[in-house]
Amino acid sequence: MKRSIKPLMISAAALMLVTVPAAQVVAWGASGHRVIGVTAMQALPDHLPAFLRSPGAASDVGEYSREPDRWKGAGQPHDRERDTAHFIDMDDEGRVMDHRGMTMDQLPRLKSEYDAALTKVGLDVDKAGYLPYAIMDAWQNLERDFAYWRVLNAAEARETDLAKREWYRADRLRREQLILRDIGVLSHYLGDASQPHHTTIHFNGWGGETNPEGFTTSRRTHGTFEGAYTSRNLNPATVRAAMAPMNVEGFDLKARTVGMLNTTLGTVIPFYRMEKQGAFNGTDPRGVEFVNTRLAAGAEQVRDFTVAAWNVSGTALVGWPAVKVAEVEAGSVDPWIALVGED
Repeated sequence: MKRSIKPLMISAAALMLVTVPAAQVVAWGASGHRVIGVTAMQALPDHLPAFLRSPGAASDVGEYSREPDRWKGAGQPHDRERDTAHFIDMDDEGRVMDHRGMTMDQLPRLKSEYDAALTKVGLDVDKAGYLPYAIMDAWQNLERDFAYWRVLNAAEARETDLAKREWYRADRLRREQLILRDIGVLSHYLGDASQPHHTTIHFNGWGGETNPEGFTTSRRTHGTFEGAYTSRNLNPATVRAAMAPMNVEGFDLKARTVGMLNTTLGTVIPFYRMEKQGAFNGTDPRGVEFVNTRLAAGAEQVRDFTVAAWNVSGTALVGWPAVKVAEVEAGSVDPWIALVGED
């Protein structure tokens, strides 16, 4: 969710996933983010750690998927810096804001470089948003925590010193909670990236200087679609069925992020054409299919990004002095000093 959207009640469909008191629900909206997180977790393959594949883990990630929205209102500089993570406003040609901005393929390596490039051509960084960097940052954090979990899990299983083994166990359990939160935060931003209004200058009714097809300019467009409409019409079974098969072969973080954002941008004009035709009134099957397909696009990416983070974590180095995850898992390196510290 981005910009100011009114709180909305949880739908019956979302209640099929997890029951939450209505007073805690805020308006993807709460229902959309929740179903993306839960559905992604339910689709994880068997080779990932068992703690990720429990009903409790899926429920936790569903709630953590709402977390970046619940951070709002903390004050400055937090809000100004964090709120702009939820979107990136591209024009119809796929450039950030307008012809002066870069395309997704031209994104600099660092957010600071992105900010500087926009400022240099006279664009407002706060209005442009930085969703791709939020996604990449969240993924890298997940990969780190997976790497530490691998080391802790391997060391715990092998350690004969009872005090050390208990420390490994306690830290592994802490890391498991961090991982679920990591996945939830990643799920939120990938969910935002699957919602058309989070990728466009037409984020709340058609914007810009021209409107050749006479699309709606209502300032309720964004909130109504991602909140009340989604809550009424999402179907977890339909979302699961619409997910593409897992695809992590040759996973490239930036390329995958850019590809997803460009794909979602391509749904903006179709959305507005469907809205003009009344497809988002009631239970018109065109609108229902569109919203569930977009939720599935978010869920499949959360699944794939999570699996890719797990795969990459096996080749990582952790701690100080750094140790190789693969060597600890093979039993050739003792990670105690690297994890606990020499002091």
